Amino acid sequence: MYRSLHGRNIVETAEQLCRRIDERFPDSGLSRVGQETLTVARESVVRAQKLREPYWLLRIAVILVVAALLVSIVTALASVPIKADGVKFYDLIPAVDAAMNELVFFGIAVIFLVSAETRWKRSAALRGLHQLRSIAHVIDMHQLTKDPHSMRSPSQSTPSSPKRMLTPYELARYLDYCSEMLSLISKLSALYVQYLRDPVVLDAVNDVETLAGGLSQKIWQKITVMEMQTEKASSISRPAATTKQQPAEASPGPAAGATERK
Repeated sequence: MYRSLHGRNIVETAEQLCRRIDERFPDSGLSRVGQETLTVARESVVRAQKLREPYWLLRIAVILVVAALLVSIVTALASVPIKADGVKFYDLIPAVDAAMNELVFFGIAVIFLVSAETRWKRSAALRGLHQLRSIAHVIDMHQLTKDPHSMRSPSQSTPSSPKRMLTPYELARYLDYCSEMLSLISKLSALYVQYLRDPVVLDAVNDVETLAGGLSQKIWQKITVMEMQTEKASSISRPAATTKQQPAEASPGPAAGATERK
């Protein structure tokens, strides 16, 4: 159960993530990106399931074509004239040469036809992976202007600076949602090679996973910077409050002085 990815579970996670984004940031660009990610997730699951199933029509067509080629070769060999006085060696040379040429072309045709299904599935997988790569770049564009350093000094913004209306907590949630969507993109790409053993598709999946991981790492660097700024601000305010609340040391009263004199 836990040794393979299940497309249904990935889609359910994407649906829950979309609801969370809509509840936190309704009618936002990130919400629309989440809906598009959900649509691509559903399409990717269906496409990956089709890659698992055999293309029976294509296989039947390949078998018929190969059978037709075999019949044509047998017919050509059967039509070679045989003289009544026997076959001379120099008479066999043209026939052997023609037969070798036919076998070479027959082998090439069989390899081409047999690999047609793999090439068809490869093309479908690469189209799906291209969509996932594009979505990953769109997610990165939405978090591009979410800079935690600008939260510390908003007065230094220029007229061309983007409008930053999020609180530190909302900004952290925004970045976290972007990281989760990139993680879903990586998992969806892995579905394509779960049942399709193709080196070209595997390289493309590795590229998508590397891209999503690199973009997610940049996002978590921003989140780490925000956490450090929050801890620094709280550590500065905590000693000041402690000093303010510390009671003054009581001076010795008259009774203490009388005791010492005794």
